[in-house]
Amino acid sequence: MVAAPVLEELREVCQPQAKLASRNGEHWAGRIYMRRVSLRTTRHLVRTPVTPDQLTWTMVVCGIASGAALLIPGLAGAVLAVVLMQLFLLFDCVDGEVARWKGQNSAAGIYVDRLGAYLADAALMIGIGFRAAQNGVGGWLSLGIVTALGVVLLKASTDLVDVARARRGLTVADDEATRPRSAGVANVRRLAAAFKIHRVTNGIEASLVLLAAAIADVFVGGVDVTRWVLIALAAITWLMVPAHLLSILSSSRLR
Repeated sequence: MVAAPVLEELREVCQPQAKLASRNGEHWAGRIYMRRVSLRTTRHLVRTPVTPDQLTWTMVVCGIASGAALLIPGLAGAVLAVVLMQLFLLFDCVDGEVARWKGQNSAAGIYVDRLGAYLADAALMIGIGFRAAQNGVGGWLSLGIVTALGVVLLKASTDLVDVARARRGLTVADDEATRPRSAGVANVRRLAAAFKIHRVTNGIEASLVLLAAAIADVFVGGVDVTRWVLIALAAITWLMVPAHLLSILSSSRLR
């Protein structure tokens, strides 16, 4: 059995500071705690035949399963959704770390990784719709699907910047290029960033908000709190869609 690499050596290769320091390149949960967990997981995985692509597909399964877990009524489904979304985040960290250590980066892996992010967040929003509809169909499920569509549009509008730049023969935009040229748009963006309200459209944060709602539902009875959370998520998401598009078009990312 090959000896496990030293953590410091592993960190230097698998967790480059350029990525961790990037405003858009690392989730806050990764910086706070998950990168510590993932590095210790990676330390053992690099000694096995497991490939980065296999880990990425595991991430995708965990993300979709997080939304499916919400079909389980009561607190149990909400807890399971959070656990699966945390596993999604773990494998999202681990697949890249293993890829860097083994030198097995691939375009297919990057593609599946991004696809997994779309599917996980959308699945969670649809799952909230099912839960709000009490595992039935109708308006609440439709609202969940509409919210999922908005979340997908938010992610797509960001990813399409790289597509547009690549087709124009430009390099990936840095953090400086994301700053709006308009002072008014910049001020609105700073205000939104101060309250961090946009983060609830991400599946990781949304699963935690939903767990809090599920706990409240236990005391209140029914799913009214979950329904109000879904309404809030839908409103925030669809307020962000045009705002995010305006932010992109008013920045230097497409120039």
